[in-house]
Amino acid sequence: MFVLTESAFSHGTILDDLSYLGQPQVLFIAFAIEDETQRNFLKGQSLHPRKPYEFIDMSVKEPYDTEWKARVRTRIKRSDGVVVLVSKNSLKSSGQKWEIQCAKEEGKPIRGIWAYSDDRTNIDGVNTYTWSDKNITDFINAL
Repeated sequence: MFVLTESAFSHGTILDDLSYLGQPQVLFIAFAIEDETQRNFLKGQSLHPRKPYEFIDMSVKEPYDTEWKARVRTRIKRSDGVVVLVSKNSLKSSGQKWEIQCAKEEGKPIRGIWAYSDDRTNIDGVNTYTWSDKNITDFINAL
């Protein structure tokens, strides 16, 4: 898990003590395994939010079993919101589809972000926005 804060990235240092900033928002990332590089970019991006936040995900390259689903549901329940990286790969990713359905069942806020500038795939029931600091930060700040 990563803790990213405005101060950590705008000043080029990692903060050891984030207690004065309050509890970080926890965001679950739902993505197709083929988009793992984009997930890594998202985790490492300087977003400059007003609040600290953490990204978590449950990426696997093996079949999704009952134990995996239980662990994912627990992590989604503990999250404040879900960021869905949307691409053409999303349409055939059974794991990502299940994560989105789970987030809906748990009543979590969901923000779709297009993973690529030239891919405008749509997922039913997921409002999707272009990948920008503002679109991601607005979601985090609204949680």
